[in-house]
Amino acid sequence: MESVVLRASYKNAMLTLLLAVTGATSAVAADDLSRPVQAGPTPGHMIESTPLAPALGLPGQGAAYHILYTSTDGVTGRGTVTVSGAVYYPSGRPPAGGWPVVAWAHGTVGNADRCAPSVNVHTPRDTAYLSAWLKRGFAIVATDYEGLSTPGPHPYLNTRVEAFGVLDSVRAALGSLPDLTDRVMIVGQSQGGAAAFASAGYAPLYAPEINIRGTVATGVPYMSPAVMQTLPAVAMASTFRPDPLATYVLLMAAGEAGIDPHFRPEDVFTPQAMPFYRMVDTTCVFQLEDAVNRAGLTTAAILRSQAVRLLAPVFQAMMYPTLKLSRPVFIGTGSEDRDVATSGQLLLVHDACAAGSKVEAHLYKGLDHSRTVLASLPDSAIFTQKVMTDQTVSSICSPVPQ
Repeated sequence: MESVVLRASYKNAMLTLLLAVTGATSAVAADDLSRPVQAGPTPGHMIESTPLAPALGLPGQGAAYHILYTSTDGVTGRGTVTVSGAVYYPSGRPPAGGWPVVAWAHGTVGNADRCAPSVNVHTPRDTAYLSAWLKRGFAIVATDYEGLSTPGPHPYLNTRVEAFGVLDSVRAALGSLPDLTDRVMIVGQSQGGAAAFASAGYAPLYAPEINIRGTVATGVPYMSPAVMQTLPAVAMASTFRPDPLATYVLLMAAGEAGIDPHFRPEDVFTPQAMPFYRMVDTTCVFQLEDAVNRAGLTTAAILRSQAVRLLAPVFQAMMYPTLKLSRPVFIGTGSEDRDVATSGQLLLVHDACAAGSKVEAHLYKGLDHSRTVLASLPDSAIFTQKVMTDQTVSSICSPVPQ
């Protein structure tokens, strides 16, 4: 989709159709942090840690574990659910006090249990990216998020669900695994970029005991109440092929159906979309996207006229609890991002800076959603060194292509 202020072509309108702008600084939903979270018994408790299958590991790692832990149910904000994930240690002897931690928030994999990262081989890009963090001397604690490979639905793009999963994975690892120190970087990409930003926002009230040093995020989605006002017109204008936004909307709707028994997909999608909607619970994102693209489906073709109104709870759940983060954040954006609109990411940078966050933003010329991940590594290494050693981070709120 596109912004009416920051020009972006409709081919940029993928996942974050949701990321459009309306011309005013976007408001955010702050109500989640204005009331206490009613947590169930001991969120962040390690239920089980078992050696990870060697085929699922990372180059250059030491020990690695598959984990199950408790987390506050992010859908209701109370009670606990079981969440899965993985932990990867660097090779060699730990430093005095233990390895610092990267809390890794993964990008879109799909809603089906079999798509969970902890039970799959990493993509070449993520393998290279995570291995770079191991070489920097960080252990990696990687949540699957609520509902992926564990009971219950996966509420796709629900930022509270994602944040609780990230923060409780760190609690569980620090509380039960050896040779880790409470010096934490939150790191994420795409869906995980939103999870990382949200985790940094929720942390001061939800997990104040975690010593978060900073956040690194690439391809970060951004939703606000102002954006929601433009969604009907934009969704119906999204007709470019291939149109990945069509795949993302299917995932969003299926996630909502899993938590709302009254949700009727037939009221949201046209008949030609329904066979693809029924694939979501058993198919991972690359296979689903391939099927949607081969069928030539666009967002405008799959949505009924009332779809955006019926999906409003999904969009509301995408909002961040606050834009004022207590620790610095690095945001990397590709100038040619066609999965999460570049304009929306730059708006997030602008609004977070205006809210008082320390934001170091980088805009990578000619790079798309995926290529930005590895391209950002040198800059994020400098940023990480600064925040880990309490050096000053200078805000970059209007990045120029580099």
